[in-house]
Amino acid sequence: MTSLVPGFLTMASLIVAIGAQNAYVLRTGLARHHVGLVVAVCAVSDAVLVLAGVLGVGGLVTAHPGLLTVVRWVGAAYLVGYGLLCLRNARHPKGLEAGGTQRSRSGVLATVLALTWLNPHVYLDTVLLVGSLANQHGPDGRWWFAGGAALASVVWFTSLGYGARLLAPLFARPATWRVLDVAIAVVMFTIAATLLLG
Repeated sequence: MTSLVPGFLTMASLIVAIGAQNAYVLRTGLARHHVGLVVAVCAVSDAVLVLAGVLGVGGLVTAHPGLLTVVRWVGAAYLVGYGLLCLRNARHPKGLEAGGTQRSRSGVLATVLALTWLNPHVYLDTVLLVGSLANQHGPDGRWWFAGGAALASVVWFTSLGYGARLLAPLFARPATWRVLDVAIAVVMFTIAATLLLG
């Protein structure tokens, strides 16, 4: 049980960094469309990846670096495309509704899955790093560590997705959406560049 807190704190320190996934969760939370779906996909995905790391899948990823190379290129292409979409949205902001144009559940699901699973950093952070750290806590402690990491993910994405509505008055102004869309685009392009440049 003493491994629960280190697992929580480790995952919390990794997950809070601004990235494509967090930006999308924030945007979805502001728009108030399919927030539960997005939060659930992010939290469950992290739990699956942590579990994979604890079970030793990190060794497979290390043994086959070509897997990460493929994910890196596909992920970078997706991030560039998403960044361009954000820039297009920034050209014609319309207030809170601009971020909340009704997207289908399947479209939202496809986007959050791509932003989560096409990000090589998620494999490095969650599968390799968290998995390795968890396994240092012994046969029983590793599961508590993994549980703490999964709990941190649930707390973070729930807070980000549902807490975003507190910012709704600010995002009622089109100019705020423009700034957010441009900022997200810059983040997407930066992450894509770091992926491509190794």
